[in-house]
Amino acid sequence: MAIDDQDWKDEQARVDDVTRQINRKMAVLEQEVGAARGDVVGMRKDFWDEVTVNFSEPDDVGETSTSLRQQSQVLTEIELAHKRSSVTLDKLRRLSGSPYFGRIDFKEVGEPATDHIYLGIGSFLDDDEETFLIYDWRAPVSSLYYDGAPGPASYRTPVGNIEGNMELKRQFVIRDAKIDVLFDTGVTIGDELLQQVLSHTADNQMKNIVATIQKEQNSVIRNDRSRLLVVQGAAGSGKTSAALQRVAYLLYRYRDSLRADQMVLFSPNSMFNSYVSTVLPELGEENMLQTTFQAYLERRIGREFDLEDVFSQMEYLLAWKDDLEHDARVQGIRYKSSATYLKAIRRYTELLLTEGMAFRPIRFQGKDIVTREQMLDKFYGFDSAVKLGNRIELMRDWLLKEVSLFGRKERKEAWVEEQVQLMSTDDYHRAYTMMRRKQKGKMPSFDDFQLEAELAARMVVNDWLKPLRKWVKRLRFADIKAVYRKMFTDEVLFAKINNGQLPEGWEDFAKQTVSRLDQGELGYEDATPYLYLKEQLQGFRSNHAIKHVIVDEVQDYSPFQLEFMKRLFPRARMTALGDLNQAIYSHNSVFDEEDPLLELYGKENSEIIRLTRSYRSTYEIVDFTRGMIKGGEHIIPFNRRGDKPQVSLYDDRESMHTDIIRDIHGLQQQGYQYTAIICKTESECEEAYHMLKEQITLRKITKNTPAFEKGTVIIPAYLAKGVEFDAVVLYDASSQQYHREAERKLFYTACTRAMHVLHLYAIDEVTPFITDMDADRYVLNDHRG
Repeated sequence: MAIDDQDWKDEQARVDDVTRQINRKMAVLEQEVGAARGDVVGMRKDFWDEVTVNFSEPDDVGETSTSLRQQSQVLTEIELAHKRSSVTLDKLRRLSGSPYFGRIDFKEVGEPATDHIYLGIGSFLDDDEETFLIYDWRAPVSSLYYDGAPGPASYRTPVGNIEGNMELKRQFVIRDAKIDVLFDTGVTIGDELLQQVLSHTADNQMKNIVATIQKEQNSVIRNDRSRLLVVQGAAGSGKTSAALQRVAYLLYRYRDSLRADQMVLFSPNSMFNSYVSTVLPELGEENMLQTTFQAYLERRIGREFDLEDVFSQMEYLLAWKDDLEHDARVQGIRYKSSATYLKAIRRYTELLLTEGMAFRPIRFQGKDIVTREQMLDKFYGFDSAVKLGNRIELMRDWLLKEVSLFGRKERKEAWVEEQVQLMSTDDYHRAYTMMRRKQKGKMPSFDDFQLEAELAARMVVNDWLKPLRKWVKRLRFADIKAVYRKMFTDEVLFAKINNGQLPEGWEDFAKQTVSRLDQGELGYEDATPYLYLKEQLQGFRSNHAIKHVIVDEVQDYSPFQLEFMKRLFPRARMTALGDLNQAIYSHNSVFDEEDPLLELYGKENSEIIRLTRSYRSTYEIVDFTRGMIKGGEHIIPFNRRGDKPQVSLYDDRESMHTDIIRDIHGLQQQGYQYTAIICKTESECEEAYHMLKEQITLRKITKNTPAFEKGTVIIPAYLAKGVEFDAVVLYDASSQQYHREAERKLFYTACTRAMHVLHLYAIDEVTPFITDMDADRYVLNDHRG
């Protein structure tokens, strides 16, 4: 709704007044921060000058300790005050140019006056610290702006619902303290503002969306009811953005009991971590912990094996070979990713209580300290009620005692005497110091030489046995690799733990598993099961500090992995974001059915929110991409118009490369700063890169690329998940390259990365994923002779 001139002037006058107050408060805070910084630096520099250090008498020691504690407390208080002032100053700096983005006028039932509520990325009080000039977008009353419409409205607070009437909803775009856009709107955030935001070009980092949060996204952000919140969202529906705003909301809502370092985001790759790293700081919050599941696996078992990552597995699967070895690997991946395999390993660990455990013998210089047989006798001699993990700990304690007994006997061996003779002066001094400590102040006697020799021998043996003790303390005597390997060499055993039957293809993928283990390799599909078995035996490393876990691209996790994650963070709630249509690792998707995911915490503790409206791409691109997937008719495009996707056909690759180069130069001239050439695999990226790099400035993206940067990039489709580009050039969309049904979702994912422009190129014949849809959804350019 249009705003008359007087309303515009009144709103600008308010912006001017609020900005003046913000700037005034900033000036005061800048002085306080500067002074506090000087105090901190000065106190750190003069810390020891203010403390009297005296250790000559017991009373002086106590006085010194008190002085140190007092000075430390004063320094800590000054540093905390400085940090608080700095955080407030940063917030005010963000508010000064654009203090707010929305206004609602709300009259509460039973109240005589209407409240004029202005919303921004942070709250701001007037000079008297009594009246809110700006409300934080996360405040309970702010939900009216996202969910309500002019008319009867209510919002939820910690003490109950507040009923009333919304008399006005108004939106602003304010830059440099000047109103650029101002209009009144209805039910949801107005299309006019969304059009402005979505028509902008891409960026190297995701931005916050607090000014344009939609009603369905707000339901994700403010949900605090369920242990597990599943967000099933179409490509470009803003599920990741909403999840990050959700983090900011939870940190605000539970600020007395929740910190950023108690939340962790599992993202698809390290480049994505960089892409989303600025969202929370923009909102005045510290970043949560960010990692990938692969990074966690590497940290836990990367030293034991040459560990395959999910991208290498993906390359193998996409380089399809019609042979038995490839088929067996696929069958193995599917089985090992399933909940059935998880149950099999649980049965295996129960079986290990009575049989089948494997140990490495404890040996020193070719001598057996404890043999495998002795270890097995001891392990199965414990009470049957003692759990596996506890047995291993008892074994560790027993083995350390056995090593100590062995060490005492070994002191009289000839090799020890030889090492004593080779001891350095410093080592002798250590032995002498130990001797005097044992004498406890007694006068030296003629037996000192004998005692010194015994202590020297003990030192030698202890030093030589130290690595072995360390090895035992790390529980390396339990041969987890052999225990895991045995499942794939003993057909009867595997059938026993798998409900009396062997999974399809077991014989073939079992041989592959054993071969890789013997070469020191561990397939990605084996990594989580192996770690799960290891932790069943050695004790599970749970993290009780984490209170909330966000899993992005959850459709690419297996039930096994999510069950492991649940056990890893036993006190945490979980937000799981995904899109069935982007399940590119479809062999292990939890979204094949909803039940496995909902059973993670139980259906009664779980909730699903579906986001069906797509905002990233133009209407034409969304209409094109939804035509290639099942259920695409349920995806609702946002009405931002553009050109239809261009599909170009060629006889040969040389002609195709010529047009790709021409079109990319054209996109650059149109001002598009983020263009992606998306290939099916990394090997195809390598080939295309060498063909195009002389004519285009290109940056090749790999799984190790740390950050998302401006320019034209060439990237495998599976690494492009989660990010967006102004323009996408899909390299080789031919039927030869994309023809298997298993590749449909990968193709869809690649196409949905485009915000404004989508060009597809093909040799000879276009993929059936395109030709099977209505031809009026794209423009076909046939350049074949």
